[in-house]
Amino acid sequence: MKVIAINGSPRKLGNTYNALKIMEQELISANIDFEILEVGNKKIHGCMACRKCIENKNRKCSIDNDIVNLAVEKISEADGLIIASPVYYSGIAGTMKCFLDRTFYVAGANGALFRQKVATTVVAVRRSGGSTTFDALNHFLNVSEMIIVSSNYWNIIHGRNEGEATQDTEGVQTLKLLAKNMAWIINMKEATKLTIPPPEFVKKEYMSFIR
Repeated sequence: MKVIAINGSPRKLGNTYNALKIMEQELISANIDFEILEVGNKKIHGCMACRKCIENKNRKCSIDNDIVNLAVEKISEADGLIIASPVYYSGIAGTMKCFLDRTFYVAGANGALFRQKVATTVVAVRRSGGSTTFDALNHFLNVSEMIIVSSNYWNIIHGRNEGEATQDTEGVQTLKLLAKNMAWIINMKEATKLTIPPPEFVKKEYMSFIR
C-alpha cells in the first residue's frame, strides 16, 4: 500500500515539506509506503480549457512538458493521497493551484481516476489564511468522490522560517493523528475489498440554468 504526497511549496525543505515528513513517520510505521512529489518548485502552466483530456480519453493533459501526467498515473496507482500547500494571500500557492486544476480535471475526464481513494489535505501557514486554504484544497477531494480523512483539529500547521512548523506542538499532534487515521482507513479498506464492494460508478449529470 502506498500514499502519494504533493508538496505545493516552492521551498523544497520548507514547513509544508516538514508537515509531510511528520505524517510520513506515522504512515511508514503502519507499513504504508510514502512518496513526496515536489510540485511548488516546478514550472507548471495553468489549465487552458482545451478539453483535449475529455476528447482523447488517454489519461493525459495536452500540456506534456511538466509533472502533471506523471502525477496522474502515480496518484491513480496509489491507495492514498495528501495534497499540501503553503498559504499565498489566504489561498493555495499559484503553481500548486495550476497543478491541481489540471491533474484533477484529467482524472475526472477519464472515468474518475481518483474515486474512492483515501485522501486528505495539509496547510502550512505563518499566521492567517490557513482555514480558507484548507477549505479550497478540500474542494478537489470532495468533487472527486475521495474518502476524506480528518484529525481532531483542522490540518493546519504554523511556522515562518524553514523547520519552525515542527515547534507547533498542537499542529504536530494534529498531523500525527491525521496520519494514524489515514493508515487505519487505508488498511480497513484493503481488508474489506473482497467482502464490501464500493458503490458503482455513476456518470455525472450536467445541467445549465441558462435557457
